Amino acid sequence: MASSSSSCCTLLFHALLLIQFCSCREIIDKNPKNDRNEENRIKVYGTNEVDDLDPALRVFFDVNDLYKGKNMWIYFAINDPSTTPRLLAREQADSIPFSSSNLPYLLEFLSLAGDSPQAKAMEMTLKQCELEPTAGEVRFCATSLESMLDSTRRILGEIKLKALTTKIHDLLGSNHTALQRYTFLKEPLELHVHDMVACHTMAYPYAVYYCHGQKGSNRAFEISLGGENGDRVDAIAVCHMNTSMWDPDHVAFRVLGGHPGSSPVCHFLPADNIAWIPSS
Repeated sequence: MASSSSSCCTLLFHALLLIQFCSCREIIDKNPKNDRNEENRIKVYGTNEVDDLDPALRVFFDVNDLYKGKNMWIYFAINDPSTTPRLLAREQADSIPFSSSNLPYLLEFLSLAGDSPQAKAMEMTLKQCELEPTAGEVRFCATSLESMLDSTRRILGEIKLKALTTKIHDLLGSNHTALQRYTFLKEPLELHVHDMVACHTMAYPYAVYYCHGQKGSNRAFEISLGGENGDRVDAIAVCHMNTSMWDPDHVAFRVLGGHPGSSPVCHFLPADNIAWIPSS
């Protein structure tokens, strides 16, 4: 009887998983080249001139831009909560295969063609999660909040953690524009923490976070931004001070110029990303 009950629960869970994935198909269909899935290989259309950049790449900036009054184009997307995949409980997440070798099984279960946008997005996410870290870097993919916290503490230590996120205000009834010019309203506030783990959302049927960090080579800032259409954003920005081991084809160099080790690279965290730091 217990076995039968367990099987029913498993079938029900996978049915709910399928429904959740179908609800986010429209998003993936509209964005078949979801560049967040391949951190180092994001396409830049044409040359590096402003009008040729994918708008979603307008998150990178130079460390010398950190001053009050700075005005720049920034892209802050807002996800529809009704279609945003949710983090699963660890027991649920651990019961689902998560590797490239199991992709055929997952695609068959979800009735997805191997050449569909959804399948390609899943494949890219799994490949990103299976990449070996560069020298001095730590990285992992988390499929549940529990696994994210456990892995983060293995990096930062068994300490109390603080989550940093970008917050976009006054959205109800507003005409938020994802890409617009923003002005730094105050001097950026440095958080004075060298060790952090940044976690980025990936395209998958349920919430998956790609997390990475380099101990002692990052700076974090809280930046108050005012948008040209009236939006107010309390943004988190991270500056990677040592890029010497980065891929020469990393998207940041294609947007800002430069090469590994030539200069720090800073970027804003999207609203659905998380940076974990030690809590003071």
